[in-house]
Amino acid sequence: MNRTPATAAVCGRLRPALGLILTLVASDLLPAHAQAPAQNSLFSAVPSTGLISPSPRTDIFGPSSLPPPPPAPIHNAPPPTTASIPPIPAGQVALALSARFGKDAQPIGGGLTWRIYNAKPEANGNFRLVKEDKSPSPTLVLPAGAYIVHVGFGLATAVKPVELRASSVREEFELPAGGLRIEGKVGDVRIPAGQISFDVYKGSQFEAGDRRPIAERVMTSDVVVVPEGTYYIVSNYGDANSVVRSDIRVQAGKLTDIAVTHHAAAITLKLVTAQGGEALANTAWSVLTPGGDVIKESIGAFPRVILAEGEYRAIARNEGKVYEREFKVVTGVDRDVEVRAR
Repeated sequence: MNRTPATAAVCGRLRPALGLILTLVASDLLPAHAQAPAQNSLFSAVPSTGLISPSPRTDIFGPSSLPPPPPAPIHNAPPPTTASIPPIPAGQVALALSARFGKDAQPIGGGLTWRIYNAKPEANGNFRLVKEDKSPSPTLVLPAGAYIVHVGFGLATAVKPVELRASSVREEFELPAGGLRIEGKVGDVRIPAGQISFDVYKGSQFEAGDRRPIAERVMTSDVVVVPEGTYYIVSNYGDANSVVRSDIRVQAGKLTDIAVTHHAAAITLKLVTAQGGEALANTAWSVLTPGGDVIKESIGAFPRVILAEGEYRAIARNEGKVYEREFKVVTGVDRDVEVRAR
């Protein structure tokens, strides 16, 4: 049966937890490292990472392709019915849980983590975790009493107090979240996984405010689950200066595919005694802009560096001698740059 309205007495019993609930809701998008863990507390369980592996659960958001069309709606299983609730022992209550992407939206059919805490804090002020479940719509049997229910879907979370008194209680949560999947390209060529990563920030890149990433080093094909809203992506191709920033909009219940285009190329540096000759080992390299800013430094016979389109100067140091050469990077043209040791 549906939960009856909470009485003033119930609210009084749950009041110690309300401040903590508000704090949790306000900090939904803090990175995991900003949440201080505490044993047996509302923070002690491992938080959702915000990432959902591309296999096997990307079907939560339905099919999607690039370039991104209007994202596809979600197809998920309906919440449990009253008939699915098992017989309940005396003194126990069946708590049926489900979540939707919004009041009139589809139910969420996977990727959820449910955590149930005692509403009364322990002597040390922490809230004890009493049950955890990763089913999309679980029915949990618990002793009658007051609890706090926390549900996480990637970086989207919701928290509410519940009072279990009747034989069964049903709670439905709203999680207006969407998925974000990113890949990088140079021209029409997809950048291989492992060569590019993405950081995700809340808000627009043009807004002032907190600039801590909510998800770091996201890899190609990872699905980042975030609350509906505006975000910006910092795309890092290689570890030099090929960096692209993009504002995007994530809609609830939809998977948004983003292709970030880089104007860059992979350059392999070689110090040789003659054109086409063998590269000299133990060479220290510096890549500079025409203005003298250092872009990349490395040591090796033939280091590979990914550079944004433009003009550069390569400086090679070997056995106490210094050699240099100017070169130009053209988008999509990967090539060797030889510096002559003479």
